[in-house]
Amino acid sequence: MEQPRNDRATPEIPASRKRKAETPPPPDDSIPSAQLASLKEHHTPQQALSSANGHNSLVEPPSPDSGRPSYSTDDNSSTFDRSDMSQAGTSSTSLGRYSPPYQQQHYGHGGSALDDADEDRDEAEEHAAVEQAEEGSIVVDSDDVGSDAGYETDTHTSGSTSLADSVRDYIYENGRRYHKFREGRYNFPNDDIEQQREDMKHTMVKMLCGQLYFAPIGKSPQQILDIGTGTGIWAIEMGDEFESATVLGIDLSPIQPEWVPPNVRFMVDDVESPWLHNRNFFDYIHSRHTVMAIKDWPKLMRRALEHLRPGGWFEMQEVHHFPISANKSMPPEHPVAQYWSLINQGLGNLGINFYACANGNLANMMRENGFVNVTERVLQIPIGTWPKNKVLKTVGLYWRTILTDGIQAIALGPLTRGCGWSPQDVEILLMEVRKAYKDNSSLMYMPLHIIYGQKPPNY
Repeated sequence: MEQPRNDRATPEIPASRKRKAETPPPPDDSIPSAQLASLKEHHTPQQALSSANGHNSLVEPPSPDSGRPSYSTDDNSSTFDRSDMSQAGTSSTSLGRYSPPYQQQHYGHGGSALDDADEDRDEAEEHAAVEQAEEGSIVVDSDDVGSDAGYETDTHTSGSTSLADSVRDYIYENGRRYHKFREGRYNFPNDDIEQQREDMKHTMVKMLCGQLYFAPIGKSPQQILDIGTGTGIWAIEMGDEFESATVLGIDLSPIQPEWVPPNVRFMVDDVESPWLHNRNFFDYIHSRHTVMAIKDWPKLMRRALEHLRPGGWFEMQEVHHFPISANKSMPPEHPVAQYWSLINQGLGNLGINFYACANGNLANMMRENGFVNVTERVLQIPIGTWPKNKVLKTVGLYWRTILTDGIQAIALGPLTRGCGWSPQDVEILLMEVRKAYKDNSSLMYMPLHIIYGQKPPNY
């Protein structure tokens, strides 16, 4: 059994790099006004989605006059200290990226029978969106099959900021900023542009699923761990939903926001190194969007099993990024297919299994490493605006924006580090891929795999 180590330092974040994170804006400049109005109606789905065992994981949104957590600001509290593993600092206003999940938003001046009818239609759309995504029966909008040249988003360029602290310093490579701690372990940038894209991914998944988690964790989990927390947005929303719980997010990069609920903490660490936490400690462990980062999934699962309390749950939400054509019209030479084949090759050369979450692989690994009651659900994430359902159409627009905005960030590390390409060769490849993503005729989608399993209660 590996023993915990205490050799990983966690110095204070320099004041020069503290930032308030921003809520990712919808791609307003790429959505027609009518569709944008639809987005405002759907960006915080209220309808709970029951998981396979009938568990309802969403709570009713609070009334406008209900009590909220009391937040305060402490300039001396924004440190990463392994003695309490906390980064605290909160405010009741101007919370930046943080906004309470599922809080009702009001548009207009009061209710009416027409409003009720609109709400009923919206809930029907949300139900239909989840059913179509999970059953693989997404209805095509015949008016939206073709080029989406009118749905373009601005091309971004990355900025950079240097840090004095050696552990929390960044490295710069091919115009992008990467983590310094355990350099090279994660092959994708962590700069501000990438952080905004990560937050948009969170918004898209919540829009599609209508909830933050699927495992039946009950009403009052006390210790929650978020692996690869990134910007911390999932951990922050879980902390708001479960006010009595302590939520810990760990990541290689110290990019989490300064303003967080008092029960949310962050720690800079490498999840593939021995864990510092007590055994039989966590009620729920969560990971998402880590399939292109984790090298040894069986070892990660054994560690999760060891550190969960008996009866606790481990959940993974992972996208298999190789695109699938719903009408089987995407040949291997399609630019998007070629792009992801090269990403697969580059990551493979770096020791990462691109197909880890495909074909039930992660679910089988969970069973092989001691988990019981393993469940897997698969939802289709459309790429583009080809679905007829307006929720799925918006999800598809978000997902395509996420992929096209991140097309360089995704490719640079795997292709330059893993395949020996020059940055110039990468840019030449990306030109055709950007164009191909805008073509709706292939009806492209990517599967979202939601897998969760339980530590045996008598373990």
